Amino acid sequence: LDCATKGWVLRGYPKSRIQAEALSEAGYAPNRVYFLECPTDTIVERLSLRRTDPVTGQPYHLIYNPPPSLEMKRRLKVHHKDAESAVDEDVLSYDSQVEELMDYYNASQAVNADQDPHTVFESIESLLTKPLPKQTLKATL
Repeated sequence: LDCATKGWVLRGYPKSRIQAEALSEAGYAPNRVYFLECPTDTIVERLSLRRTDPVTGQPYHLIYNPPPSLEMKRRLKVHHKDAESAVDEDVLSYDSQVEELMDYYNASQAVNADQDPHTVFESIESLLTKPLPKQTLKATL
């Protein structure tokens, strides 16, 4: 019921037109779709340099949020999904499907994600707060 009254967000799904069609057929048609556009090298840098401290669980990024000490840096772990080869594979998969998804969700909007996270958030927030166009009901005779 929360989803029906308060809305919902899907991140990274649907990944293909087939999944998008299945979502719609199940009665879950999104009223807004955003595609975050970002160069591959930026995506790889952002994801492959993420690390987690196994002691504290604290996330770090080797460039944007480095650990405070060399001792901590040495114990940081990389999640297998953040390995550069895994990120490259995910980007290739996305690139092979995104055109069909954009075609399916023809009212989707592109967001420049090659900016600092706060600016990207503000861009999405400004799109979310705009009222949706009113839908007109067609009378059937």
